Amino acid sequence: MRTPALLKIFIAVVFFPAFAIATSAAALRRKVIIDQDAFGPGGPNLQPILMVLQSPDAEVLGITIESGDGWQKENVAHTLRMLELIGRTDVPVVAGATYPLVNSEEQTRRWENLYGKLPYKGAWMQEWPDYNTVNRLRYHASDVVPPLVEGEPATKPAAETAANFLVREVAAFPGEVSVLAMGPFTNLALAARLDDGFAARAKELVIMGGSFNPRAPQIDEFAMQFIHNPRVEFNSRWDPEAARIMLHAGWKKITAVPTDATTATKLTPELMHRATAATTPVAQYAAHYAQPGFPMWDEVAAAIWLKPELVRHSERLAMDIDIDHGPNYGATLSWPAGKGPGLGEPDVMAVLEIDVPGLEALFVECLTRPVAAR
Repeated sequence: MRTPALLKIFIAVVFFPAFAIATSAAALRRKVIIDQDAFGPGGPNLQPILMVLQSPDAEVLGITIESGDGWQKENVAHTLRMLELIGRTDVPVVAGATYPLVNSEEQTRRWENLYGKLPYKGAWMQEWPDYNTVNRLRYHASDVVPPLVEGEPATKPAAETAANFLVREVAAFPGEVSVLAMGPFTNLALAARLDDGFAARAKELVIMGGSFNPRAPQIDEFAMQFIHNPRVEFNSRWDPEAARIMLHAGWKKITAVPTDATTATKLTPELMHRATAATTPVAQYAAHYAQPGFPMWDEVAAAIWLKPELVRHSERLAMDIDIDHGPNYGATLSWPAGKGPGLGEPDVMAVLEIDVPGLEALFVECLTRPVAAR
């Protein structure tokens, strides 16, 4: 009766190593929470989420949503519907802040009366300048969710707030969770105020935010956002107080991807054609709904988290946000590392230049890859 014994040996030799390898690979996946003003489906906010979801090295614990480019309720709906269409409803979507901590639409308009028009105000844009060439959102109230061109979601957001979710998940995996923040920083500020130890328990923070001295290869409609105000960037300007609280929260490591790193990028029709050539759900979602023409702002931040070797030039410097309600409200402040005023401003690694062909190759690779294993 040696057959059972031999069978056990065969199973142990053949199957256990494969199980061990699969288990080890799952354990090595990098845990991340994506915080995003996920306006869609045609804007540049959802493609970077797809990039991270499609990485075999990433375990997305959840997607927390706030207002910014669009209002929170509409952003949540677009995100839920995207996950349905690509078969990833296992990823929680968590609704967060609708309004900034202090800033408001009315306050912004009064500021403009004193200091001049902001070229971009996200969900507060009532009309678009005549030089605009890409399809933009229509102005509406914060509690309105217009009919979605991609269809209405059947799934619902998680039954908790984004700040609570952030605090809970980071506490569950101390030192393991990266936070990839590509929208305004209201959710992170609320989480930091909810739990003083939140930021310190995270592995790292990667933000798309800030602007230092961006150089555009050509002056187009997007360069108009910073050409006369090179220190103003939308994610920080929407909620300056939250951006400052976020920076001061006590993270172990902050990587900042400012406007400077994105000016040489563009989601061209040719790049979209390459990225949507596959018949996978992700590629077909992008083929139907992604809109070429935008700089790859958030895609750069996602790519830097996924593949840090894409950084070509970075500088370590002290960074803060101006919250004086004067002409520089929301502007990026910086000093040499360790040489700031000593008011809690952190030293960050600021990414100033990236490998653009490498970014484009990674974008295509992510979107054409079959849906990542859950």
